[in-house]
Amino acid sequence: MLPFIQAAFKAWELPVSLTASILLMALLYLRGWFRLRVTLLNVIPAWRVNSFLLGLFLIWVAVGSPLAAFDEAWLTVHMMQHLLLMTIAPPLILLGSPLMPILHGLPKRFVQTVLGPIFRFRSAQRLWRAVTQPAFCWLAAAAALVGWHIPAAFTLGLRSEAWHVVEHVCFLVTGLLFWWPVIQPWPSVARWSRWSMLLYLFLATLPCDILSGFLVFCERVVYPVYFSTSPPSGLSVLEDQQCAGALMWTCITIVYFVVGTIFITQLLSSGNSRERELVRPGGRVITLPAAEPLDLEIAQ
Repeated sequence: MLPFIQAAFKAWELPVSLTASILLMALLYLRGWFRLRVTLLNVIPAWRVNSFLLGLFLIWVAVGSPLAAFDEAWLTVHMMQHLLLMTIAPPLILLGSPLMPILHGLPKRFVQTVLGPIFRFRSAQRLWRAVTQPAFCWLAAAAALVGWHIPAAFTLGLRSEAWHVVEHVCFLVTGLLFWWPVIQPWPSVARWSRWSMLLYLFLATLPCDILSGFLVFCERVVYPVYFSTSPPSGLSVLEDQQCAGALMWTCITIVYFVVGTIFITQLLSSGNSRERELVRPGGRVITLPAAEPLDLEIAQ
């Protein structure tokens, strides 16, 4: 094993609170999923469960595994974290249709007495509709991506543990928002053409391409904070920066191309019709057009 990898494992400490939170979320999801299978058979297929759990695991890899020990010395690793939190883990989580299993995994009384009134509150529904609009989701993701890569903000995140956590949460939340209109998990409403999502994805590549191209072709170090720690790989700080930009460029291009190809294939083969399975009291499942946001009902 290379010396710098050995050093990273020695310096790494298991983040107990993060690990416990991810495990709790996984257990809630699985508890709800097993409850659904008892009464509703295969309402959520096993591949969606695996997708959700893989998404949670990648979040832990990004910020809780020994990989995180390199982010203050290696810009390429820092970029890996950003890509995992914003581009890869969120769509995997949303593909797991997380809201229905988690709601069924929570205590029934808590859902009925606490979450139910909140979901039925008109202001909460209006806010939900606003923040899940494609324009808002796109702008939020672009602002987080560009804003946290401004040198001053980037340096603040590296030097302050609290701001580092805020940075990671910001990437994850805006990543979930960005992918919500694309995947439209239950109980989202299709208020826009599915073909428009191809344009949505194309426009999303623009800030990524500009930022990654700048990092690759810039002839100076954009983040001087890395001068204080040499990259453990033997690369110079500038070469590490170019590698990080190339990684971002390649990953974003591949992910968006794959998603766009899947979109085109599905739209050409089945048109624009999408249906949802809605859980009703008594354990019945009826197939309807997409439900209104936050209009959630838990099987009795």
